[in-house]
Amino acid sequence: MLELRGATVNYGNFSAVQQADISVEEGDIVVLLGANGAGKSTTFRAISGLVRLVSGEILFKGDSIDGKSPDKIVQMGIVQCAEDRKLFPQMSVEQNLMMGAYVHRKNKKQIRKSLEEVYELFPILYDKRTNFAHSLSGGQQQMLAIGRALMSKPKVMLLDEPSTGLAPLVVEQMFKSIQQINNNGTTILLAEQNAKVALSIATKGYVYENGSIAVEGKPKELFSNEKVRKAYLGA
Repeated sequence: MLELRGATVNYGNFSAVQQADISVEEGDIVVLLGANGAGKSTTFRAISGLVRLVSGEILFKGDSIDGKSPDKIVQMGIVQCAEDRKLFPQMSVEQNLMMGAYVHRKNKKQIRKSLEEVYELFPILYDKRTNFAHSLSGGQQQMLAIGRALMSKPKVMLLDEPSTGLAPLVVEQMFKSIQQINNNGTTILLAEQNAKVALSIATKGYVYENGSIAVEGKPKELFSNEKVRKAYLGA
């Protein structure tokens, strides 16, 4: 469904991502692991059209999306939920959600259905639908960011560090929600530092080191890899 072939991204003379090969099948939850600055977010920015490749290609359903504008990529069905949430703090919860539905703005029936689905997934957002986004807790803000992304009816959702700054219990709830989103038909590409939780729901994983993919495999293989265990699983 989504494939990177030799994807390379530079910032000036600095190579942020080098020759990345990633394959995401429809229905997968694929996790990108790695420390801050390893290249995960840059990979997401490249997929979303926010930065350009200097070499390689990105394919969506077999067609190249290199050079397409971010709004066109969203319309195709690839939506990113950024690490720092990028909410509109002085707008209400529901107004934030409606911003996510912009690509379907002419289809009022679809928007109402999507809104109902988000509120069903995150009931607290319905309870707080008139509250300003900045008044929400960290976990609720993350729910809102994911809910806003869902409003565009994505085929593939890019989730960048959704557990950042959240309490362990909230992280557990968040990952259950991500599983539910996947079960409902959305393919997930997830960047995470919380390797243990991420691999527990993933179908496949890639480990970044200094902009390159150092290890890849199924969760069981990564759990048994001594290098991965020491670096990311505390074992």
